[in-house]
Amino acid sequence: MAGHSKWSNIKHRKAAQDAKRGKVFNKLIRELTVAARQGGGEPEDNPRLRAAIDKALASNMPKDTVQRAVDRGAGNTDGDDMEEVVYEGYGPEGVAVLVEAMTDNRNRTVSEVRHAFNKHGGNLGTSGSVAFLFHKQGRLTLPEGVSEETAMEATLAAEPEEIETLEDGRLEVVTTPERFGAVKDALVEAAIAPEASDVGLFPDVYTRIDDVDLGRRIVALVDWLEDLDDVQNVYTNADFDDAIMDELQENQ
Repeated sequence: MAGHSKWSNIKHRKAAQDAKRGKVFNKLIRELTVAARQGGGEPEDNPRLRAAIDKALASNMPKDTVQRAVDRGAGNTDGDDMEEVVYEGYGPEGVAVLVEAMTDNRNRTVSEVRHAFNKHGGNLGTSGSVAFLFHKQGRLTLPEGVSEETAMEATLAAEPEEIETLEDGRLEVVTTPERFGAVKDALVEAAIAPEASDVGLFPDVYTRIDDVDLGRRIVALVDWLEDLDDVQNVYTNADFDDAIMDELQENQ
C-alpha cells in the first residue's frame, strides 16, 4: 500500500496546518454531530462516533467542545438541516477523486465542487463513476519497531482484517469501520499507541503519478476542495513517485 503511505503523509501534514488555522474544528464538529444523530451519543455503541471523537481529541479539540457537539447531535437540537452528500469525479489525467460533504444547501455545494474540478483540469462525474474504486476501512499505523507477531498477538481477539507492511517498514493494522474502536483499544492496552489512526475511504487500485507538474495539479485540486466549507473529506487514488513526494512536501 505504497500509495496509501505517501498520501497519508500529505494528509497528516495538511491536517496539522489546518489545525493551526482552526479550520479543522468546524469540520470535526459537523462529523461529531451527524455521527451522534445517526447512531446515538454513546461511542461504545456507535463506531463512527468513536472514530470521530478520537480524531477530534487527536486534533486537540477541548473535551467540552466534543461533548457539546455529541449532545447536540444526540438531541437533534438547534434545527440542524445538514445532510451528507458524496461527489465523484476525475482530476487531472483521470485520477479518481471522491468528495464527502455535509450541507444544508445541495445547490450551493455542488456548484462549488464542480467549479473546483473545472478550475483544476478535472470534471465532476456521475454517481457511481469512481466510488467502486474505494472502500471504507479503519487503518492504524504502528510505531517503528513493532513486529508483526506482536501486533497480531495484541489485536487477534479484536478481529482486524489484516496487517500490512508500509514501504518505510512500519506496520498498519486494517480493520472494518465497526471493529476500529476495539482494535485501537486492544493496541493501547498492549502499550502500542498508534502513531496515526483513521476511518476513511481507501482505493483498491492506485494511479501512479511520476510527473511533478501533474502532482502539483492534483494536490492543488485536493487543497481547493478541502478548503470549501461544506467539504469534510477528499480521497484520491493518486500514488506519488518518491521524488514528487519530496518536492510536494518541500513546497508546502
